[in-house]
Amino acid sequence: MATEKSPKVKVLSFGPLRYVDQERLEQFESTFDLHIIEPTDRAGTIALVAEAAKTYGPFDAAIIGMGNGRYELFNEELLGPLLPSLKIVACVNAGYSEFDLEWFTKNKIYVTNTLHAVAEPTADITVMLILNTLRDFPRFEKLLRTGSWRSEVKVPPKDPHGLLLGIVGMGKIGKHVARKSQAFGMKVQYYNRHQIPEKEERELSVTYTSFQDLLKTSDIVCVNCPLSDSTRGLIGEAEIACMKDGVFLINTGRGPIVDEKALIQGLWSGKIARAGLDVFDNEPNINPFFRENEKCIVQPHLGSFTDRAWKDAYLECMANIEGYFLRGKPVSAVNEFTN
Repeated sequence: MATEKSPKVKVLSFGPLRYVDQERLEQFESTFDLHIIEPTDRAGTIALVAEAAKTYGPFDAAIIGMGNGRYELFNEELLGPLLPSLKIVACVNAGYSEFDLEWFTKNKIYVTNTLHAVAEPTADITVMLILNTLRDFPRFEKLLRTGSWRSEVKVPPKDPHGLLLGIVGMGKIGKHVARKSQAFGMKVQYYNRHQIPEKEERELSVTYTSFQDLLKTSDIVCVNCPLSDSTRGLIGEAEIACMKDGVFLINTGRGPIVDEKALIQGLWSGKIARAGLDVFDNEPNINPFFRENEKCIVQPHLGSFTDRAWKDAYLECMANIEGYFLRGKPVSAVNEFTN
């Protein structure tokens, strides 16, 4: 008597798994039934999820793909229609502040992030912003493109060599920033919630310091920590006031880590010479000041916006789903509960 095959685990993907090799995708789909929706804005995506659940469900897993800022937050309103079958949500993001973890944990749904995919590309754009902010490249490019030359600028910009870079957050991104920045002759100190092992400090040539001493002594303050309740507003008016006069501030963590009103005031007063920003409050509807002020070197949240980062992030999502359904445990769960 023939044994009836078990139905495949159903996975709802928010967008296609771009840049994943066809062979790897076929391997995944040999075990999982992958259904793809094309997210729009939040209201449109909420409707798409409800329709997919009704028409093609029940779904056991979901993949939150790239470009998810258009429809976050990830909570009951968005993903409720996938209950009660939903067991795991694998997200391409490294951070998870956009998830209502209390709701997921209450419903015994694992949430996973990516550990490696976006770290080095984000570090790359961090170092690019450091160099652009120090050397003021955008202003010189504008002079050239409008028919002028550098002779209009009487005081040369800062050279990175010998400057003290203070990294707030020595996770994977911070470690890549430390390593890459030293190629340009910068010295590196850091503050982290937990000091990293001495052996790793020696390998990275970095020095641990307190948060206050980092702010007081760094020529460049670089924010690379994730957003959480404890880091929201971490750098505000008081913190900027104790920084060096003419400090350079870089933020590739999350916008709300730096109080924007305090940042703008610091730029107006000259306390902050220039700021390099890849993240903002209320993205993509950012404060017009940052688009218009030449002291701001800005990018539209491009940290993970590379083909390699996308591919690697989707591979990590796939590995988390495979880990849970094939081996009983996801690779990088950010929440825990008792089954």
